[in-house]
Amino acid sequence: MHKSLLTFKDWSPESLQSLLELALDIKQNPQKYSQTLAGKSIVGLFEKPSLRTRVSFDIGVNKLGGHMVYVDSQGEPLKNRENPVDVGANVACWADGIVARVFEHSTLLDLDNGANIPVINALCDLYHPCQALADYLGIYETLGNVKGSTLAYVGDGNNVTNSLLITGILLGCHQVVVTPPGFEINAKMRDLVEKMAKKHHVDVIFATNIKELKKADVIYTDTWISMGDKTPLARIKERFAPYQVNQALMTQAGARFVMHCQPAHRDLEITGDLMDSEQSLLMLQAENRMHAQNAIMAHLIGKIEL
Repeated sequence: MHKSLLTFKDWSPESLQSLLELALDIKQNPQKYSQTLAGKSIVGLFEKPSLRTRVSFDIGVNKLGGHMVYVDSQGEPLKNRENPVDVGANVACWADGIVARVFEHSTLLDLDNGANIPVINALCDLYHPCQALADYLGIYETLGNVKGSTLAYVGDGNNVTNSLLITGILLGCHQVVVTPPGFEINAKMRDLVEKMAKKHHVDVIFATNIKELKKADVIYTDTWISMGDKTPLARIKERFAPYQVNQALMTQAGARFVMHCQPAHRDLEITGDLMDSEQSLLMLQAENRMHAQNAIMAHLIGKIEL
């Protein structure tokens, strides 16, 4: 039994595959898990605004028989008001779990250090594990297997990229990451990913030239402008325009499906016609956020063994 979920990097492939299968079972057989969190209360600590994360967690907790309390820090870091270690210790006096969407990974570490209850990373600057699990659940359903498939991420190297790489490698999915020069994942993360890939016999390719994307089952992209980024749009377009995910890129890579974690900017990082096409898995990803997160909570808080 894992205590918290801040990142999947320390999980075993077997445990992660079992969690993926639990998510699918929860999706297919919701009544079987309707009392998994009966009598349990989950506190959502949100430093950053959210649509999919907040709604999917709130409704998901309810579907598992539990209760969620939402705490909005008004866009300010928790640490500006109170030490996150103390926040975690206080919340643990009343609640059975913490879901935290924060600016900095260090805040999660502090919350986890202070609390004796599970802490779930609902997004930080380094990782987005709930999103990654939901995404691979969609690939699992669509392709029939994650292992042996190839996912190509195109765009800004960020927290989503990091979690897609880590989670995908553990599930046996080959990875291609194509980013504009200067927007790669950081060197420390790349070193970790390459060591993991070697250990688990998964191919990982990093590139900055979009023409190097030759083969992928699925192409994945994210917004070019992160929430709160003040970089002028004209400058962003200048750097990222060649990396737009469109039908020509899908054809170039022989990709069957496209993914985007949303919010998406139509006809910027991805074309609107591709978003609305039969190749789009965007709504499946959004739907699966709840099922993936419910599997995480069922395991960590509901004590379901993997």
